[in-house]
Amino acid sequence: MSEPYLIGESMTGGYGNGPDILHDCTVSVEPGEIAVIVGPNGAGKSTAMKAIFGMLSLGEGKVKLDGEDISKLTPQDRVLKGMGFVPQNQNIFTSMTVQENLEMGAFIRTDDFSVTMEQVFNLFPVLLEKRNQSAGELSGGQRQQVAVGRALMTKPSVLMLDEPTAGVSPIVMDELFGRIIDVVKSGISILMVEQNARQALEIAHKGFVLVQGRNAFSGSGKDLLADKEVRKSFLGG
Repeated sequence: MSEPYLIGESMTGGYGNGPDILHDCTVSVEPGEIAVIVGPNGAGKSTAMKAIFGMLSLGEGKVKLDGEDISKLTPQDRVLKGMGFVPQNQNIFTSMTVQENLEMGAFIRTDDFSVTMEQVFNLFPVLLEKRNQSAGELSGGQRQQVAVGRALMTKPSVLMLDEPTAGVSPIVMDELFGRIIDVVKSGISILMVEQNARQALEIAHKGFVLVQGRNAFSGSGKDLLADKEVRKSFLGG
């Protein structure tokens, strides 16, 4: 059986000289798949995502992309390899226009990125409508679309989203999840940390439930939603 396209394997580590937050944690995603990381607050969900993106050093474990060990690469070099990352906070340039934000996302590109820009506008029509408006004037949901759009400008093969629906209304959440499904249909893999566990598992091909930095449950989104223990402990019954 071939290994996953992107995998953070047996990851143990934390921030700086602090205690380990992750303990033998494994998270993976296949091409054209949505994988979600869920669990209670403080479970290490965002830490696992940051570890995969190279934002903290692992004491043990490795990160592999398309069979290549990228554990020693910087986040910038991982972007060059095809990884995109959208942090939960401070993920746009509020003083720049929408279009300028998207152009900033293409900083690693040396080719003509106008086709990618058009694809982003097709995916997020509101951004085309507001392309000359300051990003700081947008609603929370629109800002998230700018952040995702900017990450897509690097032409990633894997897009990682940290709490993409944090602080938005249920209607906006549904819209963002709809756009995420559209991104996957274009051939990009999604690895996502999400606080709205039930809704995220409904669109996920597979999910990982973390508790105290360890894998507690994993399986298809459908199987996790049907698991009585997962429902009782993490989905409110």
